[in-house]
Amino acid sequence: MKKTLLSVAAMLIAGLSFGQVKWGVVAGPNFSSVTQKYAGDKETSSLLVGVRAGITADLPLADEFFIGTGLLYAGKGGKNKDNSDFKTTLSYLQLPILFTYKPQVGTGNLVLGVGPYLAYGLGGKHKGGIGNLSGDLKAFDDESGAYKLSRFDAGAGIQVGYELPQGLYFGLNTDLGLVNVASEKEIAGEDFSWKNTSFGVSVGYKFGGR
Repeated sequence: MKKTLLSVAAMLIAGLSFGQVKWGVVAGPNFSSVTQKYAGDKETSSLLVGVRAGITADLPLADEFFIGTGLLYAGKGGKNKDNSDFKTTLSYLQLPILFTYKPQVGTGNLVLGVGPYLAYGLGGKHKGGIGNLSGDLKAFDDESGAYKLSRFDAGAGIQVGYELPQGLYFGLNTDLGLVNVASEKEIAGEDFSWKNTSFGVSVGYKFGGR
């Protein structure tokens, strides 16, 4: 997965020579939560505030239609509802692949995008104490025991925004995790799952292309 993301990054950098591609930078707060299912019970954590930032690229398909992609840093995780001292903070390198429609509305362009994303966990921690866990435990390492997470994540992304003629961009984004990232799919004979969800507000600047 890491090699795949790095290969795509190399392709994006190589694409700088193509004037049709519109490049940009984007950043903003990310509000994330974790949904766990265990023994038939489902619980969604309290929100954790992180950061989502990186480079973007709009690859033209046809008039007003693009593939919206790029490489983003995305902070995810959540706070335990019953024990506010326990939280999970996760850092991902994320590749969105959004089918994007950008019709002209007013002096600028409305931006509507939907599609999959792939993500690779760069690092993460379980912090605090819950059950037999205490201290700071690395979320992607064996030391987290039953709460160890797989680094690979994927899901569906949604983007709604507005792009001004000067290149300024304002938008909303949502990532719906579809992959069970729990390394242990079963705990004490019961099914266990962990999925990431987040939404955020983005401000950016786009340049080049058309």
